[in-house]
Amino acid sequence: MAVVGLLPTMGNKFIFCNVDNLLSPDTMLPEVGNMVVPDNKRMEQGLEVLRERLPAGWKLGGGALSRGKDPGRTVAISAPDGRRAVLQLAVRPRTTPRDIETFCLQTRRRQEVLSKAATTLLVSGYFSPASRQLLREEGIGYVDLCGNVLLTLAEPGLFIDVEGSAPNPFREDRPERSLKGAKAGRVVRELVDFRQVPGVRELAARAGVDPGYLSRVLAFLDRETLVNRGARGRVERVDWAALLRRWATDAPLESRGLTGTFSDPRGLPSVLRRLANCGLRYAVTGSLAASRIAPIAPPRLAVVYVDDFAVASRELDLRPAEAGANVLLIQSNDDIVFARAAEKDSIRYAAVSQVAADLLTSPGRGPSEAEELLAWMAGHEEAWRG
Repeated sequence: MAVVGLLPTMGNKFIFCNVDNLLSPDTMLPEVGNMVVPDNKRMEQGLEVLRERLPAGWKLGGGALSRGKDPGRTVAISAPDGRRAVLQLAVRPRTTPRDIETFCLQTRRRQEVLSKAATTLLVSGYFSPASRQLLREEGIGYVDLCGNVLLTLAEPGLFIDVEGSAPNPFREDRPERSLKGAKAGRVVRELVDFRQVPGVRELAARAGVDPGYLSRVLAFLDRETLVNRGARGRVERVDWAALLRRWATDAPLESRGLTGTFSDPRGLPSVLRRLANCGLRYAVTGSLAASRIAPIAPPRLAVVYVDDFAVASRELDLRPAEAGANVLLIQSNDDIVFARAAEKDSIRYAAVSQVAADLLTSPGRGPSEAEELLAWMAGHEEAWRG
C-alpha cells in the first residue's frame, strides 16, 4: 500500500548528499568514519526508485550525481512550483536493526553540528520491517531497492510512504538467521520466562542446546536489538515482547508440531472436564488459556498440546472434524511447550509466554487476544516471570 501526497507549503528542491560530506574533518564525529559507505551505484538505483514514486510534477534534476572529489554526493530534485529542501543522503550496506539503531544515534549527534532543517534519507539494498520501524520512529526517511520508501518533508510539503512487495534479494545485507526450530524456541522461552539471564554456558545447559549454537542465536538477537549484551557477551536486557513477536513470526503456531482438528458436540466445558480427569500429559494454550487472564470474548476453540493426538483424541472422546471443529490438538515436536505450565481448577495451562506467542499467529481473533495478553504481561511481570 502506498500513500503519496502534497502539503500546501512554499519552496521546492531537494539536494541529496552523504552526511559525512557536510562535515569538515574538524567536526567529524569519531565513530562516523565507517558508518556511511560511498556507493554511487546504490545511490543511482535508490534515486531511480524514488523517482518512480514521486507525485506528478516532482522531478529529479540538476544533472544527476556530482562528480567531484567525493563522487555520488549530491543530486537535485524539483517540484512544480520551484520550492526546495535539503536532504542528507546516506548509504548503508548493512541494515540490521542494531546497525540502524547505531545510525540513528549517530544521526542525532550529527544534528548538533548540521542544519536541523535538513532531512536525512537513508539508502540501502533492503530494510527489514524491524529496521524500517526504527527509522520511522526516529523520523528518518529511507529508500531501498525493493521499493520500500518513506519520505516526509514539512517544507516543502511532501509525504511518500510505500511498502515494497519484493523480498530481500541481497543476502550480503542481512544474514540469514531466524528463530525457527525447537532449539531456538527453547532459547526464547528461557530468555523470556526469567528476568535474570545467566551466562552463556548455564543458559545453554538450561535450554538444552550447544553453547556454540546459543552464541550464534544471541549474536543474531543482539543484531536485531531483541537483546542487549555486555562487553563479555552476557545478556543484560531482553525485550521480551519483541522477542515473542519475532518468535511467533519465524515459528508460527502451525510449525510447533503435527495437528489434528476434532469436535466435541457437548462443547468446551465437556472438553475441560475430560482434560481434568485424564491421565495425559497436556497443556492448554490459545484463547482458552488467555481467557482466564485477559478475556476478550468467550473462547470457541480449545487448542491443546499433547504427546500423541491420536491417543489424546481417544482419551478425550473427540471426533475427527474438518468443519465445525472446536478442538485443535497439537502433537508437539518439543517438550518446551509443557515447560512451566500452571494448573488451575485441575486444568494444566501452558506458560503465559507460550500462550502469547501461539495467539499471535492463531486464526480469527487470536492476534487481538495476544495483544491484550501482552498488555497484561507488561503490567504484571512479577506474576509470570521467574
